Amino acid sequence: MNAYLRQLGTSFRFLAVATVLLGVLYPLAVVGAGQAVAPAQANGSIARLGGQPAASALLAQAVPEKESRLFFPRPSAVKWDPAASGASNLGPSDPALAKAAAQARAAVAAREGVPASAVPLDAVTASASGLDPDISPAYAQLQLPRVVRATGLSTAAVQQLIAEATTTPALGLLGQPAVNTTTLNLALAARLT
Repeated sequence: MNAYLRQLGTSFRFLAVATVLLGVLYPLAVVGAGQAVAPAQANGSIARLGGQPAASALLAQAVPEKESRLFFPRPSAVKWDPAASGASNLGPSDPALAKAAAQARAAVAAREGVPASAVPLDAVTASASGLDPDISPAYAQLQLPRVVRATGLSTAAVQQLIAEATTTPALGLLGQPAVNTTTLNLALAARLT
């Protein structure tokens, strides 16, 4: 019985030490490191409009189809609902994906007043999460004339906003240039108010 109580005591001491180390100190260290190294990202990459939190720059925001003053993000398989993040699970050889892409290409071409062949791939396909705010610079340029007409801003002013919302590949190697539609649309809204 004495050995059993000793083992039980050892188990409780280990549990207490592990709880303090792994349940308190380690999470505090990770949060502290995140705040020191990348505070904006650690706090959700919150984008602001008029000094007030407006959206996370990591998530695409739904743009109503009739809203011609804003840039449209990629299509979303989950209708931009963060609680339902995910893809459509349609493979590249699935006829349903080809049909959906063709319909989306025709809709984007009609909205932007361009031939369907000018519509970039990211304008008609969703990202893996369905929440990606990034579009290609080509898709941003495709939308530029419509936004200029709808807002009354100069082409140069909107081009400057696109440039400010464009990210470049990490270390110049990893990834491709991308335009964040969430930060771009917030910058447009700020300019229009």
